[in-house]
Amino acid sequence: MRAIEQIVQKIMTIEQAKAFMQACKITGKTVAFTNGCFDILHPGHLFSLAQTAKEADYLLVGLNSDASVKRLKGPERPINTTESRATVLANLVLVDAVVVFEEDTPLDLIKTILPDVLVKGGDYTIDTIVGAQEVIANGGKVIINPIVEGFSTTNIIEKIKK
Repeated sequence: MRAIEQIVQKIMTIEQAKAFMQACKITGKTVAFTNGCFDILHPGHLFSLAQTAKEADYLLVGLNSDASVKRLKGPERPINTTESRATVLANLVLVDAVVVFEEDTPLDLIKTILPDVLVKGGDYTIDTIVGAQEVIANGGKVIINPIVEGFSTTNIIEKIKK
């Protein structure tokens, strides 16, 4: 299989992600899940993804759609399209699957796939992590990774504007 085909296959629909999760469960493999906008990928994102990938056999990344990013971050965002952001994430060796979701939070996606591990950054608490209750109730665990200071997509955009 050519490299581009492998990358494209990593970008899944929600139904494909559900089937992926079921296949992992059948084979005894675990899946870690995290999500974000990943508008301009920076070292903070990469550190977080690498930390998340260590938590399970596979890493599934939920990606906010363009409309979702616009609602969350404002009318000038995202800088990169959903397709571009998904392709960049899918090109990372440590990412096994990317799933785009349209809602402002990944709650519906999390309820559908029920990952073994849910990971978010240090700016969250267990009480504020969307989907934490559902994952824990299903026997999974929730992990909070430390934030890497000094990296921010918003700051990168501001620096470019100057």
